[in-house]
Amino acid sequence: MSVSALSPSRALIGVTGLLQVVSLLGLVLLLLKAAQLYLRRQWLLKALHQFPSPPSHWFYGHKKEFEEEGELPYLLKMVEKYPRACVRWMWGTRAIVLAYDPDYMKMVLGRSDPKDQIIHRFAKPWIGTGLLLLEGQTWFQHRRMLTPAFHYDILKPYVGIMANSVRVMLDKWEELVSQDSHLEIFGHVSTMTLDTIMKCAFSHQGSIQTDRNSQSYTQAIRDLSHLLICRLRNAFHQNDLIYWLTPEGRWNHRVCHLAHQHTDAVIKERKAHLQKEGELEKVRSRRHLDFLDILLFARMENGSSLSDKDLRAEVDTFMFEGHDTTASGISWILYALASHSEHQQRCRQEIQNLLRDDTSITWDHLDQMPYTTMCIQEAMRLYPPVPVISRELSKPITFPDGRSLPAGISFSLSIYGLHHNPKVWPNPEVFDPTRFAPGSTRHSHAFLPFSGGSRNCIGRQFAMNELKVAVALTLLRFELSLDPSRVPVPMPVIVLRSKNGIHLQLRKLSDPGGDKNKL
Repeated sequence: MSVSALSPSRALIGVTGLLQVVSLLGLVLLLLKAAQLYLRRQWLLKALHQFPSPPSHWFYGHKKEFEEEGELPYLLKMVEKYPRACVRWMWGTRAIVLAYDPDYMKMVLGRSDPKDQIIHRFAKPWIGTGLLLLEGQTWFQHRRMLTPAFHYDILKPYVGIMANSVRVMLDKWEELVSQDSHLEIFGHVSTMTLDTIMKCAFSHQGSIQTDRNSQSYTQAIRDLSHLLICRLRNAFHQNDLIYWLTPEGRWNHRVCHLAHQHTDAVIKERKAHLQKEGELEKVRSRRHLDFLDILLFARMENGSSLSDKDLRAEVDTFMFEGHDTTASGISWILYALASHSEHQQRCRQEIQNLLRDDTSITWDHLDQMPYTTMCIQEAMRLYPPVPVISRELSKPITFPDGRSLPAGISFSLSIYGLHHNPKVWPNPEVFDPTRFAPGSTRHSHAFLPFSGGSRNCIGRQFAMNELKVAVALTLLRFELSLDPSRVPVPMPVIVLRSKNGIHLQLRKLSDPGGDKNKL
């Protein structure tokens, strides 16, 4: 027999041996991974033994229960059943402690624990490492750098800009309700708040509310929020390689690109403006700079300016937070007032008495509408724009009730659960603005629509001003009532949205005072 006749047999033996080695190696790796997951689950079970939770599936966790009963209804059942905090199992090796007690909130927000690392990793391709995701000294530097953008001297003239943006939206509503009194408001409000933030923080010229590209941006933000939440809840999408190969991953990449195109255009437009003759020195000489100008002129402690990557991260972060959370707040406040006509009418009367024959709403008016402010606060209690805040414990913690958690645990501060906790707010589902009447008392961390501690919302005063302007001008123009055929279903998708939109019926009010109400 020739050597050449034996070669194929030897080659076959060699391939078979190689396959056996690869199969054995794969089996070993699979067993090691299984052992790692088992040990992780055992560690979690031990670490969380002091915190009760409903029975959960060993692999799917509480996924079935939350899907069947609804995200927020099931959360409220847990709030009522388990004092202070409970455990939510996402799947076998992923568990989150949900806290909804003010003492727990105070302790965690008083520390410097970082954002949950999984959320950080998933959100980074979208908003980059800006103020929302930064940690430590770099976060402190950026926070200190951006704080002057929210000085009251800066915020004062913004009230007029906000009012103009609201007027454009209300004019559009007048045209629409002349044909059909039913209106889905969230989309309109979102475009309006984007228009406001573009003009106030980024010195944008022109109307965003008539720009189709801007509408594409707001849709991209909605898509990205939904995709992020869906990924967080899917055990199979935790791996980056697997996720980016899925249709959801590819769509995520596409809408990220659309969002970045918008923010890149904002930065490019402002840079081009500053390059015009005399503009750079003119802007530098201003006593106060807007948000984007501060970023463009920024110098870090080492003397370097922000990189293009850091610049876009801050713009992406503030563009999202500055319009989407405010849009949620305004939309749910209008829904709450539509649900309670007596409070709506009392707010309208207060605003009419305040403005009288004035032709515009001003900074000074904002502190002279106490009942409207109370209604805004109560609506934000029932419908907090940011329903949850996530942290990853960087060191052990012991709570006032004696329960402890080790470092490495994912910890979620459920603002929605806190605001609906019957042990914190009696009859929490009742709309009662007098909870916020002057002289009323409550725990310092019982009401957290803008978070708390050192990492509270940097734009909280800006947001409150915009809420007041939007509510005041809307109530002067329209009477709001519910659309009984389309009751909104609150859904936490980074911000609090409605699964089926927020539909209201609007009736244009008569205008006996001529232009008095057309502010």
